[in-house]
Amino acid sequence: MDLKDQLKNLFPDHEPREEEDKKDMESGIWLQDEPIVCKYEKRKGKPITILEGYTGADEDFKKLAKELKTKLNVGGSFKNNSIIIQGDYRDKIMAILKEKGFKVKRVGG
Repeated sequence: MDLKDQLKNLFPDHEPREEEDKKDMESGIWLQDEPIVCKYEKRKGKPITILEGYTGADEDFKKLAKELKTKLNVGGSFKNNSIIIQGDYRDKIMAILKEKGFKVKRVGG
């Protein structure tokens, strides 16, 4: 018996709405309504791509960071509720996130 069956036993009259199932079952990452901000900066002369604005759990955002880094074969980190990817990969990152179902907003250049 899984959690949904247990909840159905406790609350037999409750009908779940579509909005309550906002998890991407494939990867287990929370999908949000607000767009994720994808911006480009240069730090110490090196280009980086920064993703900000995720409202889900930090663990989900860390999973997303790891997945992006492995798909793009680049380095990066997760700091201060933002993902930092080495290099200018805005177009590729935006395509990957849109494929997953996220809304993405491009900022800068």
